[in-house]
Amino acid sequence: MARIFNFSAGPAAIPEPVLKQAQAELLDFNGTGMSVMEMSHRGKVFMAVAEEVERDFRTLLGIPAGYKVLFLQGGGKGEFSFIPLNLLRGKTCADYVNTGHWSAGAIKEAGKYCQVHIAASSESQKFTRVPPQAEWRLSPDAAYVHTCTNETIHGVEYFWTPNTGDVPLVADMSSHILSRPIDVNRYGCIYGGAQKNIGPSGLTFVIVREDLLGGAHPLTPSVFDFTQQAANDSMLNTPPTFAIYLAGLTFKWLQAQGGLAGIELANIRKAALLYRCIDESGGFYTNPVARADRSRMNVPFVLNDDALNSAFLAGAEEAGLAGLKGHKAVGGMRASIYNAMPLAGVEALVDYMKDFAARNG
Repeated sequence: MARIFNFSAGPAAIPEPVLKQAQAELLDFNGTGMSVMEMSHRGKVFMAVAEEVERDFRTLLGIPAGYKVLFLQGGGKGEFSFIPLNLLRGKTCADYVNTGHWSAGAIKEAGKYCQVHIAASSESQKFTRVPPQAEWRLSPDAAYVHTCTNETIHGVEYFWTPNTGDVPLVADMSSHILSRPIDVNRYGCIYGGAQKNIGPSGLTFVIVREDLLGGAHPLTPSVFDFTQQAANDSMLNTPPTFAIYLAGLTFKWLQAQGGLAGIELANIRKAALLYRCIDESGGFYTNPVARADRSRMNVPFVLNDDALNSAFLAGAEEAGLAGLKGHKAVGGMRASIYNAMPLAGVEALVDYMKDFAARNG
Protein backbone atom coordinates (compact mmCIF):
# COMPACT_ATOMS: atom_id res chain seq x y z
CA MET A 1 0.00 0.00 0.00
CA ALA A 2 1.33 3.44 -0.95
CA ARG A 3 2.15 5.73 1.94
CA ILE A 4 -0.46 8.36 2.80
CA PHE A 5 0.40 11.63 4.52
CA ASN A 6 -2.63 12.81 6.48
CA PHE A 7 -2.93 16.61 6.73
CA SER A 8 -6.37 16.52 8.36
CA ALA A 9 -7.04 19.09 11.06
CA GLY A 10 -8.60 16.52 13.37
CA PRO A 11 -9.07 13.78 14.11
CA ALA A 12 -5.48 13.94 12.99
CA ALA A 13 -2.58 11.62 12.35
CA ILE A 14 -1.23 9.59 15.24
CA PRO A 15 2.50 8.72 15.29
CA GLU A 16 3.07 5.45 13.44
CA PRO A 17 5.07 3.85 16.30
CA VAL A 18 2.12 4.55 18.61
CA LEU A 19 -0.31 2.82 16.27
CA LYS A 20 2.00 -0.15 15.86
CA GLN A 21 2.41 -0.58 19.61
CA ALA A 22 -1.34 -0.30 20.14
CA GLN A 23 -1.85 -2.89 17.41
CA ALA A 24 0.62 -5.26 19.05
CA GLU A 25 -1.06 -4.87 22.45
CA LEU A 26 -4.64 -4.85 21.21
CA LEU A 27 -5.48 -8.43 22.21
CA ASP A 28 -3.13 -8.81 25.14
CA PHE A 29 -1.92 -5.86 27.22
CA ASN A 30 1.04 -6.71 29.45
CA GLY A 31 0.15 -10.39 29.65
CA THR A 32 -3.36 -9.79 30.97
CA GLY A 33 -5.01 -11.58 28.05
CA MET A 34 -7.21 -8.50 27.56
CA SER A 35 -7.18 -5.30 25.59
CA VAL A 36 -6.99 -2.07 27.57
CA MET A 37 -10.43 -1.21 26.20
CA GLU A 38 -11.89 -4.30 27.90
CA MET A 39 -10.52 -3.96 31.41
CA SER A 40 -12.04 -2.22 34.40
CA HIS A 41 -11.05 1.39 34.81
CA ARG A 42 -10.86 0.75 38.56
CA GLY A 43 -8.71 -2.35 38.28
CA LYS A 44 -5.05 -2.28 39.31
CA VAL A 45 -3.76 -2.62 35.75
CA PHE A 46 -5.60 0.34 34.29
CA MET A 47 -5.15 2.46 37.41
CA ALA A 48 -1.40 2.03 36.95
CA VAL A 49 -1.73 3.03 33.29
CA ALA A 50 -3.71 6.16 34.19
CA GLU A 51 -1.21 7.19 36.84
CA GLU A 52 1.69 6.83 34.42
CA VAL A 53 -0.14 8.77 31.70
CA GLU A 54 -0.73 11.70 34.04
CA ARG A 55 2.85 11.56 35.31
CA ASP A 56 4.26 11.67 31.77
CA PHE A 57 1.92 14.51 30.78
CA ARG A 58 3.05 16.50 33.81
CA THR A 59 6.70 15.84 33.01
CA LEU A 60 6.41 16.86 29.36
CA LEU A 61 4.66 20.15 30.14
CA GLY A 62 6.42 20.84 33.42
CA ILE A 63 3.09 21.05 35.24
CA PRO A 64 3.90 22.18 38.78
CA ALA A 65 2.37 21.12 42.06
CA GLY A 66 -0.78 23.08 42.76
CA TYR A 67 -2.40 22.14 39.45
CA LYS A 68 -4.84 19.30 38.84
CA VAL A 69 -4.79 17.33 35.60
CA LEU A 70 -8.12 15.96 34.38
CA PHE A 71 -8.85 13.63 31.47
CA LEU A 72 -12.50 14.06 30.56
CA GLN A 73 -14.99 13.77 27.70
CA GLY A 74 -17.31 16.12 25.84
CA GLY A 75 -14.96 17.56 23.23
CA GLY A 76 -13.57 21.07 22.99
CA LYS A 77 -17.04 22.45 22.35
CA GLY A 78 -18.27 20.86 25.55
CA GLU A 79 -15.43 22.53 27.41
CA PHE A 80 -16.59 25.92 26.11
CA SER A 81 -19.44 25.46 28.59
CA PHE A 82 -17.44 23.73 31.31
CA ILE A 83 -15.14 26.75 31.64
CA PRO A 84 -17.75 29.33 32.72
CA LEU A 85 -19.65 26.73 34.75
CA ASN A 86 -16.53 25.99 36.76
CA LEU A 87 -14.57 29.23 36.74
CA LEU A 88 -17.08 32.06 37.14
CA ARG A 89 -17.13 31.28 40.88
CA GLY A 90 -20.01 33.63 41.59
CA LYS A 91 -18.96 36.40 39.22
CA THR A 92 -21.11 37.49 36.31
CA CYS A 93 -18.55 38.65 33.72
CA ALA A 94 -15.67 37.07 31.78
CA ASP A 95 -13.26 38.56 29.25
CA TYR A 96 -12.75 36.85 25.89
CA VAL A 97 -10.28 37.60 23.10
CA ASN A 98 -11.69 36.80 19.67
CA THR A 99 -9.10 35.53 17.18
CA GLY A 100 -11.21 33.27 14.98
CA HIS A 101 -13.76 30.51 14.60
CA TRP A 102 -13.06 28.67 17.84
CA SER A 103 -12.80 31.80 19.93
CA ALA A 104 -16.20 32.78 18.55
CA GLY A 105 -17.58 29.37 19.50
CA ALA A 106 -16.33 29.75 23.06
CA ILE A 107 -17.82 33.25 23.25
CA LYS A 108 -21.21 32.01 22.09
CA GLU A 109 -21.33 29.24 24.70
CA ALA A 110 -20.10 31.43 27.53
CA GLY A 111 -22.83 33.91 26.72
CA LYS A 112 -25.37 31.40 28.03
CA TYR A 113 -23.87 31.66 31.52
CA CYS A 114 -22.45 35.15 31.94
CA GLN A 115 -21.88 38.55 30.46
CA VAL A 116 -19.11 38.17 27.89
CA HIS A 117 -16.86 41.16 27.40
CA ILE A 118 -14.82 41.11 24.18
CA ALA A 119 -11.49 42.39 25.43
CA ALA A 120 -9.95 42.37 21.95
CA SER A 121 -10.78 41.08 18.48
CA SER A 122 -9.16 40.67 15.09
CA GLU A 123 -12.47 40.14 13.30
CA SER A 124 -12.13 43.41 11.38
CA GLN A 125 -8.83 42.05 9.98
CA LYS A 126 -10.57 38.78 9.02
CA PHE A 127 -8.76 36.99 11.85
CA THR A 128 -5.34 37.28 10.27
CA ARG A 129 -3.49 38.39 13.39
CA VAL A 130 -3.36 38.14 17.16
CA PRO A 131 -4.31 41.50 18.70
CA PRO A 132 -1.27 42.78 20.64
CA GLN A 133 -1.92 43.26 24.30
CA ALA A 134 -1.72 47.02 23.92
CA GLU A 135 -5.12 46.75 22.17
CA TRP A 136 -6.75 44.70 24.93
CA ARG A 137 -9.33 46.32 27.18
CA LEU A 138 -9.78 44.06 30.18
CA SER A 139 -12.66 44.28 32.63
CA PRO A 140 -11.83 45.06 36.27
CA ASP A 141 -14.41 42.53 37.49
CA ALA A 142 -13.83 39.62 35.09
CA ALA A 143 -13.74 36.11 36.54
CA TYR A 144 -11.13 35.09 33.97
CA VAL A 145 -9.62 36.04 30.60
CA HIS A 146 -10.14 33.48 27.84
CA THR A 147 -7.93 32.98 24.77
CA CYS A 148 -7.69 30.40 22.00
CA THR A 149 -3.94 30.24 21.54
CA ASN A 150 -4.01 28.46 18.19
CA GLU A 151 -6.89 28.91 15.77
CA THR A 152 -7.10 25.69 13.76
CA ILE A 153 -9.17 27.16 10.93
CA HIS A 154 -7.63 30.60 10.51
CA GLY A 155 -4.05 29.48 11.20
CA VAL A 156 -3.24 32.07 13.86
CA GLU A 157 -1.07 31.26 16.89
CA TYR A 158 0.05 33.12 20.00
CA PHE A 159 3.81 33.02 20.49
CA TRP A 160 3.61 35.10 23.66
CA THR A 161 1.78 34.77 26.93
CA PRO A 162 -0.67 37.53 27.88
CA ASN A 163 -0.31 39.27 31.22
CA THR A 164 -3.68 39.39 32.97
CA GLY A 165 -2.46 40.27 36.44
CA ASP A 166 -4.45 38.62 39.21
CA VAL A 167 -7.23 37.56 36.85
CA PRO A 168 -6.81 33.89 35.82
CA LEU A 169 -5.71 33.39 32.22
CA VAL A 170 -7.59 30.55 30.49
CA ALA A 171 -6.42 29.03 27.21
CA ASP A 172 -7.95 26.65 24.73
CA MET A 173 -4.81 24.87 23.47
CA SER A 174 -6.56 22.08 21.59
CA SER A 175 -4.54 22.38 18.42
CA HIS A 176 -1.02 23.14 19.60
CA ILE A 177 -0.70 21.54 23.03
CA LEU A 178 2.60 19.64 23.32
CA SER A 179 4.02 21.25 20.16
CA ARG A 180 6.46 23.41 22.18
CA PRO A 181 7.29 24.23 25.79
CA ILE A 182 4.92 26.54 27.68
CA ASP A 183 5.01 28.08 31.14
CA VAL A 184 1.99 26.51 32.83
CA ASN A 185 2.45 28.80 35.84
CA ARG A 186 1.24 31.73 33.72
CA TYR A 187 -2.20 30.16 33.31
CA GLY A 188 -5.11 29.50 35.61
CA CYS A 189 -6.53 26.85 33.30
CA ILE A 190 -5.47 25.17 30.06
CA TYR A 191 -7.84 22.87 28.24
CA GLY A 192 -8.53 21.24 24.90
CA GLY A 193 -9.47 18.24 22.83
CA ALA A 194 -6.96 15.44 22.37
CA GLN A 195 -7.48 14.74 18.67
CA LYS A 196 -4.67 16.92 17.33
CA ASN A 197 -1.44 16.17 19.21
CA ILE A 198 -2.43 13.75 21.97
CA GLY A 199 -4.56 10.91 20.65
CA PRO A 200 -7.97 9.96 19.31
CA SER A 201 -11.13 12.02 19.47
CA GLY A 202 -13.32 11.54 22.53
CA LEU A 203 -10.70 12.53 25.10
CA THR A 204 -10.21 16.01 26.52
CA PHE A 205 -7.73 17.42 29.00
CA VAL A 206 -7.94 20.13 31.65
CA ILE A 207 -5.02 21.58 33.60
CA VAL A 208 -6.48 23.75 36.34
CA ARG A 209 -4.93 25.60 39.27
CA GLU A 210 -6.21 24.18 42.53
CA ASP A 211 -7.24 27.53 44.01
CA LEU A 212 -9.78 27.88 41.17
CA LEU A 213 -11.63 24.75 42.22
CA GLY A 214 -14.60 24.58 44.54
CA GLY A 215 -16.86 27.21 43.02
CA ALA A 216 -18.70 25.43 40.20
CA HIS A 217 -22.22 26.58 39.43
CA PRO A 218 -24.73 24.42 41.36
CA LEU A 219 -26.31 23.22 38.10
CA THR A 220 -23.00 21.98 36.67
CA PRO A 221 -23.35 18.27 35.79
CA SER A 222 -21.25 16.24 38.21
CA VAL A 223 -19.16 14.66 35.44
CA PHE A 224 -18.18 18.14 34.20
CA ASP A 225 -17.50 19.58 37.64
CA PHE A 226 -13.73 20.02 37.80
CA THR A 227 -13.73 19.83 41.59
CA GLN A 228 -15.57 16.52 41.71
CA GLN A 229 -13.49 15.02 38.93
CA ALA A 230 -10.26 16.18 40.58
CA ALA A 231 -11.32 14.54 43.83
CA ASN A 232 -11.91 11.30 41.94
CA ASP A 233 -8.80 11.30 39.72
CA SER A 234 -10.95 11.87 36.59
CA MET A 235 -12.91 8.71 37.37
CA LEU A 236 -16.18 10.03 38.74
CA ASN A 237 -17.63 8.22 35.74
CA THR A 238 -16.05 5.68 33.38
CA PRO A 239 -13.32 7.55 31.51
CA PRO A 240 -12.36 6.95 27.85
CA THR A 241 -9.87 4.27 28.83
CA PHE A 242 -8.49 3.31 25.44
CA ALA A 243 -8.02 6.95 24.45
CA ILE A 244 -6.12 7.59 27.70
CA TYR A 245 -3.91 4.56 27.00
CA LEU A 246 -3.17 5.85 23.46
CA ALA A 247 -2.39 9.28 24.86
CA GLY A 248 0.13 7.62 27.15
CA LEU A 249 1.83 5.96 24.19
CA THR A 250 1.98 9.34 22.46
CA PHE A 251 3.61 10.87 25.53
CA LYS A 252 6.29 8.15 25.48
CA TRP A 253 6.84 8.83 21.79
CA LEU A 254 7.26 12.54 22.51
CA GLN A 255 9.82 11.80 25.19
CA ALA A 256 11.78 9.82 22.61
CA GLN A 257 11.76 12.88 20.30
CA GLY A 258 13.59 14.91 22.92
CA GLY A 259 10.50 16.14 24.74
CA LEU A 260 8.84 19.42 23.84
CA ALA A 261 12.13 21.16 23.11
CA GLY A 262 12.96 18.50 20.56
CA ILE A 263 9.55 18.41 18.92
CA GLU A 264 9.50 22.22 18.71
CA LEU A 265 12.66 22.20 16.59
CA ALA A 266 11.05 19.67 14.25
CA ASN A 267 7.87 21.75 14.06
CA ILE A 268 9.78 24.95 13.30
CA ARG A 269 11.59 23.21 10.45
CA LYS A 270 8.38 21.80 8.94
CA ALA A 271 6.48 25.08 9.16
CA ALA A 272 9.37 27.11 7.74
CA LEU A 273 9.61 24.78 4.74
CA LEU A 274 5.92 25.03 3.92
CA TYR A 275 5.62 28.79 4.44
CA ARG A 276 8.71 29.35 2.31
CA CYS A 277 7.10 27.40 -0.52
CA ILE A 278 3.99 29.57 -0.26
CA ASP A 279 5.87 32.87 -0.02
CA GLU A 280 8.24 32.06 -2.91
CA SER A 281 5.48 30.89 -5.28
CA GLY A 282 5.18 34.27 -6.95
CA GLY A 283 1.62 34.71 -5.74
CA PHE A 284 0.38 31.34 -7.00
CA TYR A 285 -0.20 30.44 -3.32
CA THR A 286 -0.84 32.95 -0.55
CA ASN A 287 -1.26 32.83 3.22
CA PRO A 288 -3.06 35.86 4.69
CA VAL A 289 -1.83 35.61 8.29
CA ALA A 290 0.59 38.17 9.73
CA ARG A 291 3.99 36.49 9.65
CA ALA A 292 4.61 36.90 13.37
CA ASP A 293 1.35 35.08 14.12
CA ARG A 294 1.50 32.23 11.61
CA SER A 295 0.59 28.92 13.17
CA ARG A 296 3.14 26.13 13.08
CA MET A 297 0.36 23.57 13.31
CA ASN A 298 -2.26 24.74 10.80
CA VAL A 299 -1.24 26.38 7.54
CA PRO A 300 -4.14 27.73 5.46
CA PHE A 301 -3.42 28.90 1.94
CA VAL A 302 -5.32 29.81 -1.21
CA LEU A 303 -4.52 29.41 -4.89
CA ASN A 304 -4.54 32.51 -7.05
CA ASP A 305 -7.34 30.94 -9.13
CA ASP A 306 -10.19 29.20 -7.29
CA ALA A 307 -11.00 27.32 -10.48
CA LEU A 308 -7.86 25.25 -9.85
CA ASN A 309 -8.96 24.08 -6.38
CA SER A 310 -10.60 20.85 -7.48
CA ALA A 311 -7.65 19.86 -9.67
CA PHE A 312 -5.22 20.66 -6.86
CA LEU A 313 -7.09 18.47 -4.38
CA ALA A 314 -7.55 15.61 -6.86
CA GLY A 315 -3.87 15.63 -7.70
CA ALA A 316 -2.93 15.77 -4.05
CA GLU A 317 -5.03 12.69 -3.30
CA GLU A 318 -3.37 10.83 -6.17
CA ALA A 319 0.01 11.80 -4.69
CA GLY A 320 -0.95 10.41 -1.28
CA LEU A 321 -1.54 13.80 0.33
CA ALA A 322 -4.86 13.61 2.18
CA GLY A 323 -6.99 16.10 4.11
CA LEU A 324 -5.89 19.33 2.44
CA LYS A 325 -9.28 20.91 1.76
CA GLY A 326 -9.74 24.09 3.79
CA HIS A 327 -12.55 24.58 6.26
CA LYS A 328 -15.80 25.78 4.73
CA ALA A 329 -15.60 28.95 6.83
CA VAL A 330 -12.54 30.20 4.93
CA GLY A 331 -12.21 27.97 1.86
CA GLY A 332 -8.97 27.28 0.04
CA MET A 333 -6.54 24.72 1.44
CA ARG A 334 -5.19 23.89 4.86
CA ALA A 335 -2.26 21.70 5.80
CA SER A 336 -2.28 20.62 9.43
CA ILE A 337 1.25 19.62 10.34
CA TYR A 338 0.94 18.45 13.91
CA ASN A 339 3.64 16.61 15.83
CA ALA A 340 2.89 13.30 14.11
CA MET A 341 3.46 14.70 10.61
CA PRO A 342 7.01 13.76 9.60
CA LEU A 343 9.28 16.12 7.71
CA ALA A 344 8.99 13.75 4.75
CA GLY A 345 5.27 14.53 4.56
CA VAL A 346 5.86 18.27 4.34
CA GLU A 347 8.62 17.72 1.79
CA ALA A 348 6.23 15.65 -0.33
CA LEU A 349 3.57 18.38 -0.10
CA VAL A 350 6.04 21.11 -1.06
CA ASP A 351 7.27 19.07 -4.04
CA TYR A 352 3.67 18.59 -5.19
CA MET A 353 2.81 22.28 -4.73
CA LYS A 354 5.84 23.37 -6.76
CA ASP A 355 5.04 20.91 -9.53
CA PHE A 356 1.36 21.93 -9.62
CA ALA A 357 2.29 25.60 -9.80
CA ALA A 358 4.77 24.96 -12.61
CA ARG A 359 2.11 23.12 -14.61
CA ASN A 360 -0.70 25.61 -13.95
CA GLY A 361 0.98 28.95 -13.30
